[in-house]
Amino acid sequence: MDTVRLDDGLYRTRAPNGLTVLTETIPGVRSVSLGVWVQTASAHEDRRRMGVSHMLEHMVFKGTERRTAKELALELEIRGGSLDAYTSRDHTSYQAHVLDSDLPVAVDILTDLVRRPVLRESDLATERNVVLEEIAGVMDTPDDMVFEMHAATLWPEHPYGYPILGTTETVNALSATDLQDLHRAGYYPGNCVIAAAGHLEHQVLLDLLDREGWLNGDAARASKPPVGTAPAAQGVERQEARDTTQAHIVIGSEAFPYADPRRYALSMLTCAFGGGMSSRLFQRIREDLGLAYAIYAFQQLYRSSGFIGVYVGTQPGSAQKALDAIRQEFATLAAEGLPPEELANVKQQLKGQVMLSLESTTSRMNRLATVALHGEDYRPLDDILALIEGVTGDEVAAVSRDVFAPERQTTVVLGPQP
Repeated sequence: MDTVRLDDGLYRTRAPNGLTVLTETIPGVRSVSLGVWVQTASAHEDRRRMGVSHMLEHMVFKGTERRTAKELALELEIRGGSLDAYTSRDHTSYQAHVLDSDLPVAVDILTDLVRRPVLRESDLATERNVVLEEIAGVMDTPDDMVFEMHAATLWPEHPYGYPILGTTETVNALSATDLQDLHRAGYYPGNCVIAAAGHLEHQVLLDLLDREGWLNGDAARASKPPVGTAPAAQGVERQEARDTTQAHIVIGSEAFPYADPRRYALSMLTCAFGGGMSSRLFQRIREDLGLAYAIYAFQQLYRSSGFIGVYVGTQPGSAQKALDAIRQEFATLAAEGLPPEELANVKQQLKGQVMLSLESTTSRMNRLATVALHGEDYRPLDDILALIEGVTGDEVAAVSRDVFAPERQTTVVLGPQP
């Protein structure tokens, strides 16, 4: 095995079967956050099986070769720990947060979930109803639904536009065989990243993983490659009638993948544009014009692409005025970028956010996993802060012209007809 020290208390091991393991030792805590990331998720689905990755994430909790569903829920909770999972576009993650003394139990349970689920047809009917309720909840929540609609409008022919939960039709069509096939095809060590942060030792975790069969026994298999790219829609406007008291609006454009070094400039623009109470959008749309309670900018960067946009909820009669004001701010940023004083302020804001985000073991675990999932070299915190500080006004202006160009914006409005 190839083990290297990346930083003080931080190690990475690459096993012969392709598994990557990263740990960060934090002496001053009494807990450990441990996670397994499977590099198979909704972006790898075909249209007929939308939601199969998310359904598999649910179904592994219905029982394993060694534990019932109740035992899975109980074993960490009675120790004060927690167990969680989520499905994203690029990966599916299973995580535990436990006392340091319970690390062996956490490894055992996460291994059970990821490597040994039973995936019974008899459990599928029950869990299918749970997922259908989850889908119904999104459909009944317009400020969630508008994001689903925007993704589908931005990428109409690409899996990044598919709903992670799937649709009522695709979920109803899934079988236990579909889940078993996906599990065999994607849930193997070479397609996984394991990361942990807290009061632990790297070699102890490796020994526990070896005991559970993670490090050997499988022939080397490469991880799933990123999905191919597809052109995103530009300049599309979509209005969906819904009997709501507000119009829910998302306006945004395609950006670039997470690994693109321009992401630091993009994050600065997101902060300046709509990242808090001092941002341009908050001050203009809420404070000056009084058009909205909720307005913010967001970005989401994937392995193959990404997007940046704005959400606003406003009364139907104010929707056009809010859109016009947002578009004017888009045009201003595209034309001018950020002036020096605003750039300096937003650099400090972003650096503060990065440092504050590392105050928990879970955040540090996620940081380790992100480095491996995107194939990047590990950078110490001071190096990341230096990269942020080194972004120039010209670089920010170039990204502004790209992602904020008015003609590139795709707009979705969900609410009453004007």
